[in-house]
Amino acid sequence: MFKFKNWSKRKKIIGHAFPPDSYLQMELEASFMYEDTPDQGKATAAVKADMEMDRPMDRLICGDVGFGKTEVAIRAAFKAVDDSKQVAVLVPTTILAFQHFKTFSKRLGELPVKVDYLNRFRSAKDRKRILEELQQGRIDILIGTHQLVNKSVKFKDLGLLIVDEEQKFGVAVKEKLRDLKTNVDVLTLTATPIPRTLQFSLMAARDLSVINTPPPNRYPIESEVVRFNESLIRDAIHYELQRGGQVFFIHNRVENIREVAGMVQRLVPDARIAIGHGQMDGKQLEKTLLGFMEGQSDILIATTIIENGLDVPNANTIFINNAQSFGLSDLHQMRGRVGRSNKKAFCYFVTPPLSAMAADAQKRIKAISQFSELGAGIQIAMKDLEIRGAGDLLGGEQSGFINEIGFETYQKILEEAIEELKENEFKTLFENENRSTQKNYVKEVQVDTDFEILFPDEYINIVNERLLLYNELSAIKDESQLMKVKKNIEDRFGEIPPPGQELLGTLRLKWLASKMGLERLIIKNKKCVGYFLADQQSPFYQSAIFNQILLSVQNQPDQFSIKEKETRNGLRLLLVVNQAQSIENLLDQLQKLQ
Repeated sequence: MFKFKNWSKRKKIIGHAFPPDSYLQMELEASFMYEDTPDQGKATAAVKADMEMDRPMDRLICGDVGFGKTEVAIRAAFKAVDDSKQVAVLVPTTILAFQHFKTFSKRLGELPVKVDYLNRFRSAKDRKRILEELQQGRIDILIGTHQLVNKSVKFKDLGLLIVDEEQKFGVAVKEKLRDLKTNVDVLTLTATPIPRTLQFSLMAARDLSVINTPPPNRYPIESEVVRFNESLIRDAIHYELQRGGQVFFIHNRVENIREVAGMVQRLVPDARIAIGHGQMDGKQLEKTLLGFMEGQSDILIATTIIENGLDVPNANTIFINNAQSFGLSDLHQMRGRVGRSNKKAFCYFVTPPLSAMAADAQKRIKAISQFSELGAGIQIAMKDLEIRGAGDLLGGEQSGFINEIGFETYQKILEEAIEELKENEFKTLFENENRSTQKNYVKEVQVDTDFEILFPDEYINIVNERLLLYNELSAIKDESQLMKVKKNIEDRFGEIPPPGQELLGTLRLKWLASKMGLERLIIKNKKCVGYFLADQQSPFYQSAIFNQILLSVQNQPDQFSIKEKETRNGLRLLLVVNQAQSIENLLDQLQKLQ
């Protein structure tokens, strides 16, 4: 169970600070056969910078399937090994453990690194040997499934924990691993984080790197939602096999998977078909999957066992039967099994009619077909957060409903709660942060005005566009962001008319009012009345800012005055500005009080 206590402990503790890159590290990075994408380069730099700090790393890398997350993990792992530390790589499936073992071994083959793996397919003899070598420090990188959590697995000196496809793990597993060593660096990789994980990153409880840029010569996967149709299945398979490719067919029910395989064989008699599912003998399953990877079969009929990590560049068509019964993350992961080469890839979501699906299933299918472009993983995760809710942040639920209060309100309440914890219970932890940032006593400023502040219909005539822009503006926090958005608006729609300029000025006005402790501004009849904080015990009234405002008002009595007003909620202190001809003019006036 995630607890703030655990998080605060990690914030307090001094972790291991890794040294700067050695020549071997540089050699490893230079040997990468592809050129780093800009985002991949940034993510690598961020991870290494975190590792070189004496605070334990807690970074989430969100990158779409096939965008190079594993390479970032390999570089981080080697950096740890280069400093005589061990690395644990936690993966959700036995297949992925084996695949990662192959990938890590291949990339680090020229370097003095011992890599091994643990999964349910390893013999008792191998397992015993691995555990002994691990405890003696002779294994540098151990890749494994949930078995890494067992008490029998003891590291000599663990320095880095890598959690791959973290959305597949329960809370208990992740926290057990984190508890192995409180000061261990943690690197989490995912294409589509679960709502709660994403929420933690959005509220800065853990660092986030997003790899958005696709590798060169990569095409978006063409995604279609279709009804079950034998001729469509036959034609799509024929097309793929004719161009020398392979096909995945996902059917997640073991009891009738052989019937489905028989149906596909009937449609395409010449095709070589293989079947793979979790109830098969381990060695047999491994042989089947490796055979498919090596091109010994044309079509793989499988359950979701292939969802994570199976990398077959030659497979560029996938059918997902009964797609409505899968989660958004699962669908995106499975779609990511294709489109890993420079060929055009196709994904068919086979579903019943929309009317026969539950409301949430409809939303998921619409979302997955809508976000099919390269790098859509983070958008899908955001959509998942919207559909499922953020979950129990302090407990075990990985998703939760927030429809009752709305997403925006939920975010607002959460931010306020975090802020309160930083200022009170965990004040000592955030002393430096609190000192370095100017204290804003007001979180949100309400502005009531008779001025026209909007984008006129004749300037932006599409309602949806206007709403999107208003949403975008409401999220802006500083002048540099505002100038960037303003430039984009002018590029798209031309020069901004006066009401639009007033709207942008209102944002600056809110920022200034927030610094000045004003909760509400009423601008009417070319006058402005500002309401100071309602809480009379607030430290704002003892602050230097408030004293400066009082002094400035006394020195400019013709322009400003301070009054008291009796309201239903008690006595309120008001700031009156005598001249407010426009938003711009009011801004100039208020700046005189600082």
